[in-house]
Parts: sequence; structure tokens; C-alpha cells
Amino acid sequence: MIAERLVTALRAELREGGLSGSFLVRDLRTGEEVGIDPDLELPTASLVKVPLAFATVERIRRGELDGAESITVTPGAAPGGTPGPTGTGRFLRPARIAVDDLVHLAVTISDNGAADALFALTPPRRVTALLRAHGLRGITVRHTIGELSDTPAERLPDAELHLAHALAIDAGTRGRGHLVPQLDVSRANSGTARAFVDLLEALWAPPADGSGIHPDTAARVREVMGDNLLRHRLAPDLVSDSARWSSKTGTLLNLRHEVGVVEHADGERFAVAALTESHVPAAVQPGAEALMGRVARTLRDHLRGR
Repeated sequence: MIAERLVTALRAELREGGLSGSFLVRDLRTGEEVGIDPDLELPTASLVKVPLAFATVERIRRGELDGAESITVTPGAAPGGTPGPTGTGRFLRPARIAVDDLVHLAVTISDNGAADALFALTPPRRVTALLRAHGLRGITVRHTIGELSDTPAERLPDAELHLAHALAIDAGTRGRGHLVPQLDVSRANSGTARAFVDLLEALWAPPADGSGIHPDTAARVREVMGDNLLRHRLAPDLVSDSARWSSKTGTLLNLRHEVGVVEHADGERFAVAALTESHVPAAVQPGAEALMGRVARTLRDHLRGR
């Protein structure tokens, strides 16, 4: 009953802040969890780089890819390049980067060009197949990152960016379809908070019988998620001198996501997934970021206090 009242109150707080979405926090030691609509399917935006990193690192471990091989990445503004706000998407010249380092760039700074270079080696369908082979369902990878760069937001001047967000908010259907393909769960990369928490659990707390993700693969993905530099969303509410936060964010039009694991000095570990949609037609919403963190922390505190 306490959890039900808490969820009701937090859902109302999200609504008042112009947000809706899907949250789940799971205690990785006990399996106890608490969430808000954790099975709601949403487009994943850059969260897809976590399963991409897993698939790439696993194929390197198997010897199917060479982590030391250098791949040429085309600048984002050049034909064939993948635009992005940072990393290779802003480069002026082609660069040759090792596959191992592309994984690091794709996760730690959400480098779109690095991610698409990895997708050229392991296409979306293969990433999904590797997830399924490890018993991980609920996340479906259908397209590369470059396709996220062709939305109404890229076709409008900054002064009219709110119009793209208004379209994102108003052009959806009850069945989670959308006029913008990247926001249509039947065409976009998609997933749920529960599915991402399952993936995080597989990376941080694999089965004792060795049937899950290989320890070497899991360790590398944990390492790059721990180096994530985008820490404006959930990190302010979850990180401290005695708590480490390893995560990945995802942002596209009115979508704001983050998934990760908070590890406390006393040994407690919590997987956290926050996938949200904003109903406010604005690109910059620091209040929404803060609200996401506050809700995630409140759910974590509820489990930790039990």
C-alpha cells in the first residue's frame, strides 16, 4: 500500500511537471523493485547505444571483430556522415579510430558517428539477435543512429524549434504510432524501462551458473557506462562520494531518458531506468531533467529504506 501511494503521488508530480513515461528501480541483491508504468514501450533514442556496445564487445570477445582495427569515420557534415552535437559529428576531417575506442566514444559522449561506424560492423538486426540469444527481450533495434538525424527539428531554424516539439507531442496515436517515424514504436528502436533494467541486471549481476553475458563482456560495458560524461539528468540525485553512477542518456525531440546502476559503498546496487515524454513544446527544460532525477531518487530511497 505504501508503494501504491508513492507511485500515485509521483505520477501526479510528473503530470504537473509536464512529463509522462516509464520508471523502474530494482534492487540487484534482492530483486525487489518499484516502478511507474515500467512496461510502457517507448522509442529509445540514444539508449540504443548500450545494446550496441554490448553486441560489439561480445563479438570482439568471440573473435568475430578485432577491437584494435581502425575504422574511418566520416565527418558529420560530409556526405555519408552522421551529424551529432559532439564527437565525430563535429569533426572537420575523416578520422581513423579503433573499434574499441568507438565503443568508448559511442557511450561516454554519445557520439553518433562512432555508433554508426559500429552499426556498420554489427547491423541493427544482429544487435537484436544477440540480445535475444542472451534471453533479453523487450528491446528491439531496427535502425542506425543516422536515421535519428532526419526529424522536423533538423529542418527548422532554432527560433521555430518549438514547432517540432509541438508536432512530437500532438502527432502520436493511442497505439504508440506516430507521424514522426523515429517516435513510432513499430518503426523506431524501442524498449521499456523493465527491459533496460533486465539488461542492466545481466551486466551487473549475471546468473551464478554462468548462463548469462560473459563476465569479460559485462565488465567492459560497465566500464564505459561508468565513464559516461553526460551527468545532468539523474546523476545529481544519485551520485555522491559513497555512490557510483554508471549510465547512458537518450534524447530525441520530446523524449528524455536515462538508464544506469547506482552502486553504494555498503554493497547495495540498484538498476534504474527512466524513460519519459515531455508534453511541453520546448527543447530546453532543466526543470524536467530535475524532476526525472527526483522521481528516480525517491523510488530508489523507497527500496533502500525497506
